[in-house]
Amino acid sequence: MKLPLYQIDAFTHRVFGGNPAAVCPLERWLADETLQAIAAENNLAETAFLVERPDGDFDLRWFTPKVEVDLCGHATLAGAEVVFSRLRQEASKVRFHSRSGPLTVTREGELLTMDFPAQPPRKASAEEAAAVAAALGSIPLEVWREEKFLALLPDEAAVRRAAPNLAKVAALPGDGLIVSARGEQQDFVSRYFAPAFGIDEDAVTGSAHCVLTPFWVERLQRNPLRARQVSQRGGDLLCRLEGARVFLSGRAVLYLEGSITI
Repeated sequence: MKLPLYQIDAFTHRVFGGNPAAVCPLERWLADETLQAIAAENNLAETAFLVERPDGDFDLRWFTPKVEVDLCGHATLAGAEVVFSRLRQEASKVRFHSRSGPLTVTREGELLTMDFPAQPPRKASAEEAAAVAAALGSIPLEVWREEKFLALLPDEAAVRRAAPNLAKVAALPGDGLIVSARGEQQDFVSRYFAPAFGIDEDAVTGSAHCVLTPFWVERLQRNPLRARQVSQRGGDLLCRLEGARVFLSGRAVLYLEGSITI
């Protein structure tokens, strides 16, 4: 069996930047073990699998090399780019159905805008904050959490310097650790570590900005916000909060187009 495969660099205007994701459109769902094996073989932070529905929408699932996840921003952006550039070139909007509910992506010129659920964090407990500090090897200004922990650091330089103990990050409950601070050129910067999911550091993370956007909108008292994830590859997002939804805009570029044989 041959299956189409695309590799997209998301949240960037150029190849070799942003966060790479594989996108594999399917005519029907394959066994979960096969999907996981494909994702492991691709060895990217996520592989997105799409199946078109009778109503024209798509079912969407995301797999890291180790597990299926509930929400992935950059692979959703990558999936939308494949829909708009290869599967349905006349479309300006696509709706995906996922574990996190319906997710709509709209094409607005060169930008793709994702409509995601907001995940405003709450203050972490003293015990949780101590575990995060132990993982970081330093005491953050504040610790918040939703499914992901969020450590507020003094400045962008501290975010760039952060070198957490990945074994201790993996032992934290939930979905890993975000570190963030006000940016020097952007409104805020961040990095994200998720070793328990097979991703020591993610390059650019849409789902982390579901937590970061409501946090920074409240703190900075402005909306929308410009964000940069300052990983080695780096990536840029425009983040807007509207009620219980977060709108994340970015670019995506095609790196690879081919097929796989299973």
